[in-house]
Amino acid sequence: MRWIGALSSVCTAALLVVGATPAAATPAIGAPAGAHGPKWQLTPTGTDARLRGLSVVDGRTAWAGGTGGTVLRTTDGGRTWASVGPPGAEALQFRDIEAFDANTAVAMTIGNGPDSRIYSTTNGGRSWTESFRNTDARAFYDCMAFFDRRNGLALSDPVDGKFRILSTTDGGKSWKLLPGDGMPAVQPKEFAFAASGQCLVTSGSRDAWIATGGDAKARVFHSRDRGLTWTVSDTPLQSGESAGVFSVALRDSRNGIAIGGDYDPAKPTKDAVARTSDGGKTWTKAAKAPAGYRSGATYVPYLPFAILAVGPTGSDVSLDNGNHWFQFDAGSFDTVDCGRDASCWAAGEKGRIAKLTLR
Repeated sequence: MRWIGALSSVCTAALLVVGATPAAATPAIGAPAGAHGPKWQLTPTGTDARLRGLSVVDGRTAWAGGTGGTVLRTTDGGRTWASVGPPGAEALQFRDIEAFDANTAVAMTIGNGPDSRIYSTTNGGRSWTESFRNTDARAFYDCMAFFDRRNGLALSDPVDGKFRILSTTDGGKSWKLLPGDGMPAVQPKEFAFAASGQCLVTSGSRDAWIATGGDAKARVFHSRDRGLTWTVSDTPLQSGESAGVFSVALRDSRNGIAIGGDYDPAKPTKDAVARTSDGGKTWTKAAKAPAGYRSGATYVPYLPFAILAVGPTGSDVSLDNGNHWFQFDAGSFDTVDCGRDASCWAAGEKGRIAKLTLR
């Protein structure tokens, strides 16, 4: 199977970076990467758009979305990328995309009022159907996530003091607004960051999490019933106008991380990662966090404790469920995702899309 090779490469690379063995409880702190380790291999995209939306199907197929109405698709492992964005969307920013195979994907644009839209395709982007256009000037949609091919959620910044949630049960072809009765009130300036398509994530068939910032506390909301009711908890991450939790990544319904910091270069990030083992009820600081703000993170399939994180100042890997992190790349990326065969990709500014390889 193709995933075995990808899994072996990622596992070996991560171990080389952290200087650990599979049986080690704690990786060697400060171990040098040396001449070996994971490496991002850039692919030629033919665009200079900033790509903050990324969805990896497997080692051959991936989709990305970005500025200028850009939607890209590859079916040959990144050797070539086709521009398949909807016509007439050139003024919009695609900040999230969820792909199910080489033909089927759902893409979201962000912005105030009608700039927030959702499109779907079932033929590889040859044609698109606009399935949602925001008509409320107070709403600003940030990201979306799916439980399976049919059921998913989309998140808007608060309206009337609460985050707003859309739901789909037909693969993104139609959306309905969920009642807000089960959503806790927000802090006065709280919002979600549309930086990586990961401010709303799911695990399993019913659990969903929202990452927030912007106010005094960086928080994580959690739903166990597909968005009908939510609880909220504080994290130890710094928060403010340009700071908070930017991404949440969950291994299962209990174990995961919240990652972020402050995207303003003039405000150094500290405590960029928090960990949970109870589904987000409580969060603790990582022993060694990435050295800077990180906007995206993902678990590596088949490696229960391996996580990748990316941001404008570099990429990091953790092998112990987010407690210790080691930087392996200094390039700029905004988002990261792994496919079902453990193929991992990252995307970001100036059309950068890269695939993880073993150096």
